[in-house]
Amino acid sequence: MKAKDLMITLQESLKPDNTLKEAAVILRTARRDEDRTGVKGLPVLDPDGRMIGFLSIGDMLKAVFPSYMSLMNLGDFTWDGMVEDMARKSGNKKVSEMMTRDVITVDEDAPLMECVDHMIRNNVKRLPVIGKDGRVLGILYERDIFFAITKAMLDENSRGGK
Repeated sequence: MKAKDLMITLQESLKPDNTLKEAAVILRTARRDEDRTGVKGLPVLDPDGRMIGFLSIGDMLKAVFPSYMSLMNLGDFTWDGMVEDMARKSGNKKVSEMMTRDVITVDEDAPLMECVDHMIRNNVKRLPVIGKDGRVLGILYERDIFFAITKAMLDENSRGGK
């Protein structure tokens, strides 16, 4: 089995000049398969449709927790309402400011073992799948690989789908 066999076809994406507010709406309402359940991250594409980054929920969380905060002694600091205030302030930041630029990807013909290797070594839960033309075709999710593995583990193919 190859990455293209299990990937979910890309239906939504982000642009580098989207604001985080716009990205939040897209992430919350994006389709996965037939359902509009929202997604945990999306590729950021340039005008030619090539991936230049990836914005995840984790990247959005970083927008409300400035890096300088980790350098301070915050024992007596008042946290009430801080996340909401920081969220309002960061909503106009551009996706390009918060996206991950060094994205782990796989080619559409990558075998599943290579995909699992990338996920484990890089501690990622989703892999953009890149087509022969260099554009993102879809996303391969950890849970879809898990279901393929457990299907084989439970020998469901040879027993009629137990």
